[in-house]
Amino acid sequence: MRINQETVERIKYAADIVEVVGDFVALKKRGSNYMACCPFHNEKSPSFNVNPSRQIYKCFGCGAAGDSVKFVMELEKIGFGEALRYLAKKYNIEIEEQEASPEELLRQNERESLLIVLNFAQQYFQELLTTHDEGQAIGLSYFRNRGFTDPIIKQFGLGYSLNEWDGLSKAAIKRGYNADILEKAGLIIRKEGEQRSYDRFRGRVLFPVHNVSGKVIAFGARILINDKNQPKYINSPETEVYHKSDVLYGIFQAKNAIRQQDVCYLVEGYTDVISLHQAGIQNVVASSGTSLTIEQIRLIARFTPNITILYDGDAAGIKAALRGLDMVLEEGLNVSLVSLPDGEDPDSYVYKAGAEGFKEYVKMDTKDFITFKTEMLLREAGENPFKRAEAIGEIVGSIAKIPDPIKRQIFTQRTASMMKVDEQTLLSEGNKLLRKQKEKEATQAAKEKPKAAPPLAQEFDGLVSFSEDETTPQTFEPAEKQFITPVRSKLFYQEQECIRLLINYAKLDLEPNYSLCRYALEQLEDLAFETPQFAHILGSFREAYKRQEVLDTNYFLNHDDSDVQQLAITLVSEGDKHELNDWEKKGIIVPTEIEKLADLMYGNILRLKKGIAEHRMKELLVLINQTTDAEQVSDFLRQYSHFKNVDKSIASLLGTVISG
Repeated sequence: MRINQETVERIKYAADIVEVVGDFVALKKRGSNYMACCPFHNEKSPSFNVNPSRQIYKCFGCGAAGDSVKFVMELEKIGFGEALRYLAKKYNIEIEEQEASPEELLRQNERESLLIVLNFAQQYFQELLTTHDEGQAIGLSYFRNRGFTDPIIKQFGLGYSLNEWDGLSKAAIKRGYNADILEKAGLIIRKEGEQRSYDRFRGRVLFPVHNVSGKVIAFGARILINDKNQPKYINSPETEVYHKSDVLYGIFQAKNAIRQQDVCYLVEGYTDVISLHQAGIQNVVASSGTSLTIEQIRLIARFTPNITILYDGDAAGIKAALRGLDMVLEEGLNVSLVSLPDGEDPDSYVYKAGAEGFKEYVKMDTKDFITFKTEMLLREAGENPFKRAEAIGEIVGSIAKIPDPIKRQIFTQRTASMMKVDEQTLLSEGNKLLRKQKEKEATQAAKEKPKAAPPLAQEFDGLVSFSEDETTPQTFEPAEKQFITPVRSKLFYQEQECIRLLINYAKLDLEPNYSLCRYALEQLEDLAFETPQFAHILGSFREAYKRQEVLDTNYFLNHDDSDVQQLAITLVSEGDKHELNDWEKKGIIVPTEIEKLADLMYGNILRLKKGIAEHRMKELLVLINQTTDAEQVSDFLRQYSHFKNVDKSIASLLGTVISG
């Protein structure tokens, strides 16, 4: 099905970029915009900028840019239609759809198909849980015995799968889903070399796994009967939409609470998350029985820099888990731990102590990672000097992983006091490790260093061609869609600045009834841009102006051509980049671009014309050196003299602009 254009426009109008991006990362206001660490690449200092007035985002680190729809598409790796459906659901917009053409159906990517069939499976399993006799008798009674209420069951989408070989398969195929997609989604299993298949989850309660946006991407399933021939838990296999190391159970339900509480509680299992959530402790996620991965850490870091890990009382398990937590420190996060009483896990303890008792215990028992680890290793070492030395080395190794030097200093002081050793000794050992780390990073960076590439472009060596009178550049219109891969001419930066100023300020008047667009087009009337993407946009301004229209910023930010839109967002965001300096907070008053707009465009056009003259002079020098005909040489010298005078005149004018 295809969403009609009117509905598309309603969705785009309703979607607020700050709200949409804020569902996936924690935004902080800076000036008139918002900043965050980019969700599209790993970074520790925020360079991801969200502009609410323009309704766009731009990362100054990796270059990612777009509007609300593009953000959802890129982050979720889904198509335009699915991104619109996500936003429509978020803003309660009823979708009016039209029959899709065969070509549009073919363009629907496999990822979208998997998400659709997984959503069907979740609804199917939940309906069986609440309406089928077997589901109610076995599945629903199990959840009731765990103390789960109807609202919490619905919120987490819990379900039940009948103890049948192909219950889901039959229902899905009847709805039009094919067996290939069911298999790729991990819902059915086919024996190699056979066409027969059977449901992966049978006779089990189902825990749907959601991604950050709330889409079902996998299932965990628990058997309720004693059967030594079957595992207690089975999970979805890795698929195109589900990579276990990237996912945290409960992140969709917890993300807002994590952001508000500014801390994320990390537990092990599904029922731990659900029980705590029902008790009012909603900022909790689970690693689902796996060791914490770097991808999961970075997922938490989108919403808070603070992680508190809740362990049961198993000392051996805690010690094993501690070894993997140094990478949390490396990512710059603040990690704390809570050890629950022996024999208790979060699910059982919140049931026993109640919500308030559980919260009080966590509050009193929380210790930062370094302190927790130091106390544990000291208890194990006792008075044995060799074990104490080994413990000191291990703690120093963890402290060295902390990127912030101030935090390292504080933890070094505290550890020296706890271990009763000289602080300088710990500092010396820590510095040795830091030097080794930096040497290793430098070596790795040298191996992985990519070839330098110019911003927005690749090198382009084209020269300006001239008309027969040798004084005026030939105008040309670029072929349609020449700039999927941007290229850079000799005059790239001057052309880029002209286009940037036009996209941002074309409608503004420099004088009454004399717009920037009119001024620029008059000054550029006889000039042709060499860079195809800029020539294309300049051509758009010229064509519109012939119709007595002046294109505005929104025309380009909402352009149907994604290449034009991306370029426009990048150029519009340049102003946001400069705003990040917060000059006014430093007591420095800097004139705005609008206040000096006439000088900016005037000066840039002069530099563009000067560049053309300089290039022509270089061309003529080559011709003079290569030509033996005296008459031709004389003509080339005359032309060279002309461009030399143009160059000097413009240099003089530019000096006036600069000094003014």
